[in-house]
Amino acid sequence: MIFKTDLNYRKQSLLKLLNAVQEQEVEIIQALYDDFKKPAFEAVVTETSYVVAELKHTIKNINKWAKPKWVLPSFLNFPSTDYLYKEPYGKVLIIAPWNYPYQLALAPLIAAVAAGNQVIVKPSELTPNTSKIIAKIISETFDKNHVECIEGGTEVAQELLAQRWDYIFFTGSVAVGKIIAKAAAEHLTPVTLELGGKNPCIIEQSAHLRLTAKRIVWGKFLNAGQTCIAPDYLLVHHSIKPKLIDFLKEEIITAYGENPEKSPDFPRIINKKNWKRQVSFLENQTVLLGGKTTAEDFYIAPTLLDNPNLESLVMQEEIFGPILPILSYETEADLEAIIMQYEKPLSLYVFTENKAFAQKIMANYSFGGGCINDTVIHFANKRLPFGGVGHSGIGAYHGKLSFDLFSHQKAVVKKGNWLDIPSRYAPYKGKLKTMKKLLNWFS
Repeated sequence: MIFKTDLNYRKQSLLKLLNAVQEQEVEIIQALYDDFKKPAFEAVVTETSYVVAELKHTIKNINKWAKPKWVLPSFLNFPSTDYLYKEPYGKVLIIAPWNYPYQLALAPLIAAVAAGNQVIVKPSELTPNTSKIIAKIISETFDKNHVECIEGGTEVAQELLAQRWDYIFFTGSVAVGKIIAKAAAEHLTPVTLELGGKNPCIIEQSAHLRLTAKRIVWGKFLNAGQTCIAPDYLLVHHSIKPKLIDFLKEEIITAYGENPEKSPDFPRIINKKNWKRQVSFLENQTVLLGGKTTAEDFYIAPTLLDNPNLESLVMQEEIFGPILPILSYETEADLEAIIMQYEKPLSLYVFTENKAFAQKIMANYSFGGGCINDTVIHFANKRLPFGGVGHSGIGAYHGKLSFDLFSHQKAVVKKGNWLDIPSRYAPYKGKLKTMKKLLNWFS
């Protein structure tokens, strides 16, 4: 039998969670800084405030979301009343990443609890301080049979994946996402995979260049580029490329100073393995700005690269760091030739004052979500689905969509007994012609 908490219990659990996360915000911010020097501003904007807002929105709307929904019945079933019931899947596994380790663990947990599920959360071992406080909050808020946090590394994740689950929610790399999908397939377990990809950012010649540069620098170097929806590379119209590069340099210096290593607003790469991977992207490249690295602190400066070869390592993998390749294009065919070399990205961005050009880009390319004349901000709207397509992910969530994601939509037809039309019953002789007319009429 599926474990199911009643609505009042779910709401009370979420209220307790809200109180806990608000009381411990200072400790959460400190844990994020201790793990990879995430500045307090970014910790609040992208992690703690988001979780609080998601909790308040869910608590406010949970009764409405959970209520059975009336659906227009089919005339072929007359007389009947049709409903959709929101049913929890049962036992849910949430595996969180390290780049936004608090928000991306708590946000799906909120929805899974609201939908009535039992939940196991496995936070990232690469952010041990944040993982520890997540475990503390969960243990103090929930009954262990309802929600539990299990810490550990790859071996723990493998042990968890070897179990049978009713739903798995994973945020992370494409490579690990494939492993999750294979494990889930063993029991035909449904999954949500929030992955990534090489997100293109197109700058057309009519773009407002100074504002474009400011918004690109913010979206790219937020969290030191360790953001799955960050612009991965720029495609700049050749006629404006030199001017845009000048503005990008100015905006980086404005944001982080002449020496970003001393800036309190610039985080570090999460660990040595990822730092070395980022450093390898700089080999044999033309560096326009930045390029400085410090092994002891896992530091890589905000870096601009000029026109890297498409066969180079930096253009073969998702970068996921503070390195921004700048390529040029002349025609829309050039754009297509580059963008279509890669799998469908999680995000796509275009900067232009040409409405027709923007609409064409949005219509012609497949991607999870994106922006016209900005970066990253589509994530903030809880009414927009967030998720990938193809290799960039399966499934989408946020706001009510999150509640629906962790709920099985159970269809129920209540048939009236006061009328029973005999034409559907055997024997069928002489009924086919009439039935075909009815089916055509109501199709």
